[in-house]
Amino acid sequence: MPSNQNPLGALPARFRRERLLIVGCGDVGQRVVRQLQAGGTAAPRLRVLALTSSPARVQGLRERGITPLVGHLDDGATLRRLSGVATRVMHLAPPPGEGAGGQAWWRDPRTVALERSLRLRSQPVSLVYASTSGVYGDCQGALVPETRAPAPATPRAQRRVNAERAVRHLGRAGVRASILRIPGIYAPDREGGTPEARLRRGTPVLVAEDDVYTNHIHADDLARACLRALWKGRPQRIYNVSDDSELRMGDYFDLAADLYGLPRPPRLPRSTAQTELPVVLLSFMSESRRLDNRRMLRELGLRLRYPSVADGLKAA
Repeated sequence: MPSNQNPLGALPARFRRERLLIVGCGDVGQRVVRQLQAGGTAAPRLRVLALTSSPARVQGLRERGITPLVGHLDDGATLRRLSGVATRVMHLAPPPGEGAGGQAWWRDPRTVALERSLRLRSQPVSLVYASTSGVYGDCQGALVPETRAPAPATPRAQRRVNAERAVRHLGRAGVRASILRIPGIYAPDREGGTPEARLRRGTPVLVAEDDVYTNHIHADDLARACLRALWKGRPQRIYNVSDDSELRMGDYFDLAADLYGLPRPPRLPRSTAQTELPVVLLSFMSESRRLDNRRMLRELGLRLRYPSVADGLKAA
């Protein structure tokens, strides 16, 4: 059995190849795999495994060169087989929705169950957890470094804070854990990855004096950041994974509208928006912050392919 200090231990040579387990192998996870297969990252070639709760996805994962492991984050018993199977783990799965499974609204039982399973036998060398910049809450447009204390204002952000605690607990047990705080993910080849559909619906945005700052990262740059953190992230380190843009939300949609040749969205004062826009959309319009990404750039050595939203949208 491999030792806790070295998951590869004294295994025969054919078993010493590094193994990456991706939990939540959706769009970003598959971009991670493509990056690895292309050999364009700082990470070496390695065997990739993915946890899936859907037997229907097994064949598709195999066709992409991924070894599927069937299990469910909501069923801890199915996660026991994950212990010791990987030298590195990338946790990209979101918490359950509010009230799912009778759990407390602020808890993420999925991450807690995964953390417990990974500790049953030999632990991975490193783990990357994809969190959200929403844990900072409303910062009134301030520049936000990773040292700023979380102040989650929504149930989904509270669950992310709970998940981060579980990841840090694993880090204290000896795993080199990195937490990535991620804003809005976009990409022209990602389902729902551009604002075009919203622009065609004519959904309003706030007037300039009521508008909020919004942050973005291209899905390909996010995948590269995940891999960099997996190998280069410092122990128990948090990274803001965001591009260099400093855009207010309305300006973002105006930019996209101009690129697509569509009408710019109508503007509403906040007082009117409260009665005309969905609650979920209003929650995004109630938080304003500018993410400081210097730690990501300096420590992970990530050179953004799309340093601004304009770059990423124009590339299509």
